[in-house]
Amino acid sequence: MSTASNSDRTGAARSRTIAASGMLVVLAVVSILQGISALLDDDFYFTRIDYVYKLDTTAWGWIHVVLGLVALICALGLMFDTTWGRYSALGIASLVVLANFMSLPYYPAWSVVVISLGVVVIWAVTTWQPKRTTGRYPHHEPLD
Repeated sequence: MSTASNSDRTGAARSRTIAASGMLVVLAVVSILQGISALLDDDFYFTRIDYVYKLDTTAWGWIHVVLGLVALICALGLMFDTTWGRYSALGIASLVVLANFMSLPYYPAWSVVVISLGVVVIWAVTTWQPKRTTGRYPHHEPLD
């Protein structure tokens, strides 16, 4: 395999990682804003239907704020291409998707948008396979 081919694949993998970390930052900010809006105004989110997993909007607010803050940390780890960043980004994106699924009754349109963004982050993180790019794990060189 030629060096140019390996370089192209490594560059594409880095680009995908940077894109995934950027999307995770957006997902984190959206979750934090969603949580803050629930914390500041209890009447902002309401539902007319009684669901089994009904929580107080303040509880939902804190859940979203904490998930958003953890997602920001995971995005930094993903940005620097760390192993813990990759796995934690996958885990936190999954938790954000689950939390927004559970908050569908409170704000369905917004939850669907956040779930979709979370699924894109999960796809971006899971599709990069470092062994296929260079035959071994890539070296951690500074990004241009």
